[in-house]
Amino acid sequence: MKVNNILVFMAVVIVFMTGCKSQKKFEFLSPKSGETIILGQKVAVRMHFPDSTLDSVVYSVDGQVIERKQDTTQVLLDTESIGLGARNLVAKLYREGKEDVAFSNVTILPESPRQYTFEVVNEYSHDTTAFTQGLEFENGFLYESTGAGNDLITSLRKVELTTGKVIQKKEITGTDASGEPYFGEGMTIVGDKILMLTWRNKLGYVFNKDTFEQIGTFSYQQSTQGWGLCYDGKKLIKTDSSNKLYFLDPNTYQEMGFIPVYDHNGAVDYINELEYIDGKVYANIYGKDIVVIINPETGAVEGQINFVGLYKNAKRGAVDEEMNGIAYDEIGKRLFVTGKQWDKLYEVKIIER
Repeated sequence: MKVNNILVFMAVVIVFMTGCKSQKKFEFLSPKSGETIILGQKVAVRMHFPDSTLDSVVYSVDGQVIERKQDTTQVLLDTESIGLGARNLVAKLYREGKEDVAFSNVTILPESPRQYTFEVVNEYSHDTTAFTQGLEFENGFLYESTGAGNDLITSLRKVELTTGKVIQKKEITGTDASGEPYFGEGMTIVGDKILMLTWRNKLGYVFNKDTFEQIGTFSYQQSTQGWGLCYDGKKLIKTDSSNKLYFLDPNTYQEMGFIPVYDHNGAVDYINELEYIDGKVYANIYGKDIVVIINPETGAVEGQINFVGLYKNAKRGAVDEEMNGIAYDEIGKRLFVTGKQWDKLYEVKIIER
């Protein structure tokens, strides 16, 4: 036999043996590793089994068992129940006292969000010394929390909507035990109390809504920083710069869990100031003139409002004058937005594209 023929023969044998080996491997046929799946889809989990001999197969997602079977029939993966984000799939095959394991991973993302633009209904004056972090509207007045940017002092304010005049103000000075100045962040109203976050001080304040007297504090737990805060009538919702919405008990301020936020492109980080409106969370994205509309049950971004071009001040700085501040008049169905040290606060109408 010639050398060339021998090489061809050996190559065929290697391919044949490799093929036989792959056919005997226990592995995922679908979904393939790295696949992206739209939230809500039911996806067939299909496996390649070495043969028909088995005792049982156990399927799990991120360590949680979702199905146990004693045959080779497919399993349906309910993406609605396992939620958004990267998910690790594991199948364990048991036969003749032995275990064989197969792995796959998928990313579950929501559909593309609805796109919105805006129309300015009214413009109001806004104090340019307000490094706006939190904004609420109640009984005809705005309540605003501010940070300590550009030599400004952290404060809590009550503001006349039509004039922008600050009619009540409490300043917060000093430093924490580590020497870090108290830096005000998001705030919300719960009954007769105002709750206000600090940035990296891991401390929240509780104030009397009428007098602005400090009546309590609370510490952060799993969340590392304080960014945005809102109240849905049953629980507090908090952000910490990541893509997570944390849920807090409104009485004890203890964190009860969190949900990650995703859009069709992936994780949505830098979620900042929050407002709860008609079952959805409206959120500023730090550094962008964009507000996203989040479903707090799933973490899916269902809408995106493009506010580019809203604030036309030619002297606006690239840093420390970011859009930040969303307030909603639930009775009048009016939406207000502003930014850090902006000289305007806007009442806007949202229009779907």
